[in-house]
Amino acid sequence: MKEKVSNSEWDLVISPKSSLFDLNLQELWRYRDLMVLFVKRDFIAQYKQTILGPLWHIIQPILTTLMFLLVFGRIAKISTDGINPILFYLSGITIWSYFSACITNTSNTFVTNASIFGKVYFPRLVLPISVIMSNLVRLLIQFGLLIIMIIYFHFNGTAFNFSINILLVPLIIIIVAGLALGLGLIISALTTKYRDFTVLLGFAVQLGMYITPIAYPLSFIEDKSYKWLIMLNPLSPLIEAFRFALFGKGIFSITSISYSCLFMSICLIIGVLIFNKVEKSFMDTV
Repeated sequence: MKEKVSNSEWDLVISPKSSLFDLNLQELWRYRDLMVLFVKRDFIAQYKQTILGPLWHIIQPILTTLMFLLVFGRIAKISTDGINPILFYLSGITIWSYFSACITNTSNTFVTNASIFGKVYFPRLVLPISVIMSNLVRLLIQFGLLIIMIIYFHFNGTAFNFSINILLVPLIIIIVAGLALGLGLIISALTTKYRDFTVLLGFAVQLGMYITPIAYPLSFIEDKSYKWLIMLNPLSPLIEAFRFALFGKGIFSITSISYSCLFMSICLIIGVLIFNKVEKSFMDTV
């Protein structure tokens, strides 16, 4: 006769989720070591067979900044609100690059990791969160480049003084990360059934750069009829706040930042709930 084994003798008990709100965040914390391994994997695999490796994190924003300087600075002659044009463009590109990389990679979570999901159990949220963290390394490299450029121009005629406003930078990065994670989770859930969203996302990211004040300040659209469209973009206040935190110039509004925080919170909650629902049956559709 077989002896009944109690649950207390097992190290791990895997049970089906009973409801949409059964998130079990404590379990997510227990798998933090796996999350770190995924971060290392993403960073190493991305540049393992490249010549320049992580230097591309520096080359890409530099080339983009030079292009913006030519097109928007020299040809279009758009004002940069008294900020050095190179620093103005580079600061916007730094935040935008982080957001676009996070949302693009997170949106492919189910499709690119289907083979892993079908073989071993772990909290599925580990992967999209690891994408946000691995891209944070890229952001830190580009932010370091921005600081170096600020110091360079400081000693070459462009006066610059750090202020307490720089404490806003970590908050802005957290909001951008949460926004990218929330939108990425929503799109990743949709791509399990509709692969068209992958193509649509690439198109949306390209267009998104033009409705985000990266190559122009918010003051440039102050009297434009399409101002409402730019202000609806939750990234617009964040990029302006990022420049304000570094340079003390630009349009900074607590109301606008609150709107971005609210938008991020709603997207994050909806994204996690949808992700939690889709992960139960996505192997049947991917």
